[in-house]
Parts: sequence; structure tokens; C-alpha cells
Amino acid sequence: MSLAAGVASSSKSMGFDEEENAAAEVSDKGLKTPPNEKAEDDDNKTVAKIHRTPSESSIAVTEDDDDDLVRNIDLGPQVTLKEQFEKDKDDESLRKWKEQLLGSVDFESIGECLEPDVKILSLAIKSQGRPDILLSIPENGKPKGSWFTLKEGSRYSLMFAFKVCNNIVSGLKYTNTVWKSGIKVESSKEMLGTFSPQAESYTHQMPEETTPSGLFARGSYSARTKFVDDDNKCYLEINYTFNIRKDWQ
Repeated sequence: MSLAAGVASSSKSMGFDEEENAAAEVSDKGLKTPPNEKAEDDDNKTVAKIHRTPSESSIAVTEDDDDDLVRNIDLGPQVTLKEQFEKDKDDESLRKWKEQLLGSVDFESIGECLEPDVKILSLAIKSQGRPDILLSIPENGKPKGSWFTLKEGSRYSLMFAFKVCNNIVSGLKYTNTVWKSGIKVESSKEMLGTFSPQAESYTHQMPEETTPSGLFARGSYSARTKFVDDDNKCYLEINYTFNIRKDWQ
């Protein structure tokens, strides 16, 4: 949950880096995309990815369509998880990657679903020396009133848990955009990685950041947070407001 870093250039805030964090830093069993499947970005840097064809339901425009992530992705046919596992058996490096990613998957319980499903189970703001701020996730994606309050100049990080079902989710990422007085002050994204379906949930903690401080940093902000995949399929969108104050609420 990034905050308004734009109001204080010396401070970083929750994921509000202008630079892309393209590393697939994930906890538990989250893995990077497979070998031998790569694309070139605008800076001629190599970005790994999985090739899949999005279904009609997964094609959606996100808030961060103006970002510099991989464009014009060449996606292959979408297949079931079992078919994905059995493909390219002659490619040893790809086969080992799939065994690592899918080795514990129960194919019988998953069935023949083509579409992955990701459910965000919990969101919490962690700050050393004080209790975690647990954020309830409303069904309509619009918390009533101010969702949370942070102290100016405080260090904190966002931690969330999520579950993956049905099929592999490729290139899951977190995006966040923040406005103050109607002006966009910052946007951020973090690539979470590629995940296989499993009974246990995954957890991920964002890098620790610092809220801006000072008279102009205080006040009310509005924000939009999304969790989307390589197909731009959105699994959760939350539109909310929050405050930065002199002290914790």
C-alpha cells in the first residue's frame, strides 16, 4: 500500500519507487518464470515470462497501462495444468523447472480448469514497535471512510496472504496509484512472480518504506491498489482513502 512519496523527495513510501522492481521476490514456493522464454523490454533488458493466450474474461485494461513492462507479448495457447506439465518433456531445463513448480500439485483435485484464480486473503501494515494494522477487504473493493492512518516519518511495510487455485498464475504483480487533492503524486508496481495452485496460502511482504513528513505531507490521500497477472486479469481492485498524520491514530 504505497503512500505519497511525491510530497517529500527524500522519503520513500510503501512501494512508491519510480523504478520497476522486476525481480520476482516471493516467499514460500513462488518461483521465477521458466528458462528459455524471454522477451525484450523498452530498455533492451531481458524479462522472463510464460507464454499463454488470455481468455476473453482475462482481457482488461489496468490503471498502469502506461507502464514500461513487457509489451506485445507473444502468447501461446492456453492449456490445462496437466497438459502444461506434460508439454516439452524433451527440454530438460524446462522439465526440471515444471517439476519444481508443480511437483506437489494434485492434478485430480484441480480438474481441467484453464483459468487460474487468485484470492487475496489478508492485508496488513507492519511497523516495528507497534501492533500490525489489519485491513479488512470489502467485497465491493471500496472501504468506507479512511481505510487507515499512518504516522509521518514512520517506517512500515505491507504484508499480504493469497491463495492460488485451478491453474498456474503467471506474472502476478501488485500495482498502486495515489492522489492528493486530485493530483497523482505517485504510482508503483512490484512483480510478485509465478505461482502454482496449492492448498496452502502464499505470503509476501513488501520492502520496508518510510512515510513522508512535514506540513505538506500530512492530510488525506486517495489510492487504487490492484493485483493483476500477465494477461492483465485483475484479481482484486481496492479504491480507498488514507491519512498521514503527526502521530498514529
